[in-house]
Amino acid sequence: MKLTRRGVIQAAAALGAVQVLGCASSPKAGPGDDKDNAPGKPLNILILGGTRFLGPALVQVAQARGHTLTLFNRGKSNPGLFPDVEKLQGDRDPDKGEGLKALAGRKWDAVIDTSGYVPRIVKASAELLAPNVEQYVFISSISVYKEMTKSNLNESDAVGTIPDETTEEVGETSYGPLKALCEKAAETALPGRTLNIRPGLIVGPDDGSDRFTYWPLRVAKGGEVLAPGDGEDPVQVIDARDLAAFIIRGVERRSTGIFNVTGPVQPMKMKGMLETLREATGSDARFTWVDSAFLDQQKVTAFGDMPAWVPRTGPEGGIGAVSITKATQAGLVTRSLADTVRDTLTWFHALPADRQEKLRAGLSAEREKEVLAAWHQTKGTAKAG
Repeated sequence: MKLTRRGVIQAAAALGAVQVLGCASSPKAGPGDDKDNAPGKPLNILILGGTRFLGPALVQVAQARGHTLTLFNRGKSNPGLFPDVEKLQGDRDPDKGEGLKALAGRKWDAVIDTSGYVPRIVKASAELLAPNVEQYVFISSISVYKEMTKSNLNESDAVGTIPDETTEEVGETSYGPLKALCEKAAETALPGRTLNIRPGLIVGPDDGSDRFTYWPLRVAKGGEVLAPGDGEDPVQVIDARDLAAFIIRGVERRSTGIFNVTGPVQPMKMKGMLETLREATGSDARFTWVDSAFLDQQKVTAFGDMPAWVPRTGPEGGIGAVSITKATQAGLVTRSLADTVRDTLTWFHALPADRQEKLRAGLSAEREKEVLAAWHQTKGTAKAG
């Protein structure tokens, strides 16, 4: 089944020694609310981006822990957010408009780069800020890895490459390698002072992609649900708020190196995920498991039409089983999936009606019915569980 790396998520070797990020007291702890991880002195933190999805989560966690924030962006996305936070306007690309001029001469304890995709642009910000920040945190992706068929990928595994490292076209084959080159650019500019975070699929409230939200909505609706594969394919997601908490604690501890950061801490399979969604939403959903070969014939795509799902035997089969041992040993905490589901549904149902009618991922109700009908006709069965 075809799957694009850019659709999945979002350096040549581990980058130096790693410091502990700290442990949380409870697997259900939310960002910043565990007493055992009280922050030290307040820090001044610059965020490149900061107004979409992970950015706001970072701001909220950092503020809750007593830190001072500055956001640098073009001022186009959600400009009214965080009226009490300093905002600097410019462009990540130094060749556009005022570029990075607003950052010149300013000092921060750390910078978190949430919006870097092109090595040239990351290099520009990292080199400009290197004399004036103690730590550079780059948000990368588990899509950097070269051999995505492999399970249990860890931070020392090889990353993907591209023939032309100067390309700035972010696409199916270049997204992962470009992210790896961005990691390298940051580390080169700030050797031994860079923390590279490789998230898996980021989910939860404020996710504008609907790459996970489709499932809580569909399961809550009930009835017969088209479920991909046999239920045994591994799935990994991380709530943006848990990712933000891990990152901010890494800033507080001046952590360096590379971390795969996804979840949940306890391994999860597609069947378990959907059953958790059914329980959390209290629906009467019945799951009809349809094998990947048939879905391929029906041109139903993994991670697009069937969000969050990747067949374990496919070319991207390892994407749902990436090792997070290093992060969990460093204190990664992931809240219960049920909590994420409930919060996501609350957020989504508060959106304008026209937005709720236009999901950006997943099958339409009509298409789902067509595929299920074709499956039952082929198999001569109408069983759903």
